[in-house]
Amino acid sequence: MANKHYSPRILLAMLGAGLLNPAQAASIAEWEGCSTIPADVDRLACYDRVSGRSQPEASPVPAGDTMAMEPAPAPVATAPVPAEEPKLLSALSRHWELDDEAKQGAFLFRPHRPNYFLPVKYSTSPNNTPFQEIPIQPDLGLDPVEAELQLSFKIKGMEGVFGHDNLDLWFGYTITSFWQAYNDTISSPFRETSYEPEAILTYRTDYEIAGFRGRFINLGMVHQSNGRSEGLSRRWNRVYAQFGFERDNLVVLVRPWYRIPEDVDDNPDIEDYMGKGDLQVMYRKGRNAYSLLLRNNFKHTDNRGAVKLNWSFPLYGRLKGYVQYFNGYGESLIDYNHSQQSLGIGVSLTEGM
Repeated sequence: MANKHYSPRILLAMLGAGLLNPAQAASIAEWEGCSTIPADVDRLACYDRVSGRSQPEASPVPAGDTMAMEPAPAPVATAPVPAEEPKLLSALSRHWELDDEAKQGAFLFRPHRPNYFLPVKYSTSPNNTPFQEIPIQPDLGLDPVEAELQLSFKIKGMEGVFGHDNLDLWFGYTITSFWQAYNDTISSPFRETSYEPEAILTYRTDYEIAGFRGRFINLGMVHQSNGRSEGLSRRWNRVYAQFGFERDNLVVLVRPWYRIPEDVDDNPDIEDYMGKGDLQVMYRKGRNAYSLLLRNNFKHTDNRGAVKLNWSFPLYGRLKGYVQYFNGYGESLIDYNHSQQSLGIGVSLTEGM
């Protein structure tokens, strides 16, 4: 009966006839009153009030379940984790990418040996002898002051050679030119240019010896020639092993080599002057870099060799000043059997080894 809708007049008649008791009539009247509310939200609230559901019942807490009544713990403030400082890479690591942080991948140009330009270089004894043997130039007359330019780069051809993570393959190329820039009488020629391609297997190492850290072993094959015709042609091929050591800002490179014999040899005695290997020492202090290169043939009689000193210092931005001193045999390939002293000054674009 409560689901039917009655007007107030009918409800009074039914109450007078005894068909409804007062409680039933009040309940029916309340339901009928809720049905007349136009707003859905208010009408639903009215029905909830009449049916006794106007207040939501609290969910009973199971006996013994104290965790449900405990408030959630306040978040605990934690100190921020400091960012890890970047690893400082040594000169050897940057040059040969010996650490994971130094790796740049394959097929990118990197500096190899020093890249520099010396606009003024003075020699105490220019080597006229090779040119005097050429009939078309009986007296070349070299100036003692000339210019020197060296460009050198390398490319990593492969990382992880033969599946070995510590073994990389490199290819290098170096061009060194000696330019009689101020010799107008012979049209300022390039008197000598040497070309030096090489292939290098770099094996990363990590051991201690006499306070130095052994960082790598290079196994290389190098060809050097000047591309000249017979009479002025100079060339030789070598295989070498180079050992790299470092201690703080000091780098030591030891490189013995073996000359590959040739059937046709333009300079069979080149080892007597250029030696059996070289030793290179480099030291860095601030933005200044110093290097020493030594060569020797290790003979008791007719001992010959050479010493080269380089100093690079900051000028502007990445441009550095460059001073080079040389004393001995083989400053250039055509001068392999000629001894002289020279001093040059100019600029360096990149340092090398």
